[in-house]
Amino acid sequence: MDWLVDTIGTSIGKKLLMALTGLGFCLFLAVHLAGNLTLYGGADMFNSYAEHLHSLGPLVTVAELGLLAMAAVHVLAGLLLFYENRKARPVRYKVRANAGGETLGSATMPYTGVLLLVFVIAHLMNFHFVDKTHTTIYAIVAAKFAQPMWVVLYIGAMLVAALHVSHGFWSALQTLGANHPKYFPLIRAVALIFALLVGAGFGFLPIYVGFVA
Repeated sequence: MDWLVDTIGTSIGKKLLMALTGLGFCLFLAVHLAGNLTLYGGADMFNSYAEHLHSLGPLVTVAELGLLAMAAVHVLAGLLLFYENRKARPVRYKVRANAGGETLGSATMPYTGVLLLVFVIAHLMNFHFVDKTHTTIYAIVAAKFAQPMWVVLYIGAMLVAALHVSHGFWSALQTLGANHPKYFPLIRAVALIFALLVGAGFGFLPIYVGFVA
């Protein structure tokens, strides 16, 4: 763990760790969305998908531990960078210059990150760490999204996720060196498309399950 401590000790190291773990979460979002789209196929298809996933046994456990480790590194590096930036500039500028191309996504990254952390904890408590003895995962999802409050909260969280990803995706690639002027506009466009897919892909699911299916 010494290498991790040494890396987090530098600003560049923290940014690299955030970039790598951020891209890892983008990959997870894509895979997770692909699996959740089976909800459109109904209870049997989604339950079959869930059972197949759980049949992987130890592989799922390893994946979950890996995601937990990535989350810890991402959050820790992000909080340290935020603290260092605020410490270096304790007095906020009265006029915020946008010469650096600041966007809503970049300006709100620390705050959307915290909101997403709260959402992930709530998501796990509602769908993962629940008693599934006499029910199915589809029934649990359907019961939760039958409540309008949870549909609204879930959609709101997906909008936050899309905003966070809209900046985080291309920023991570830029940190890793993919910042050539020729290709950067394409990278920004891909990041925006991916963010919209995340927001819409996950955001429409509670509406479909709660009010259509």
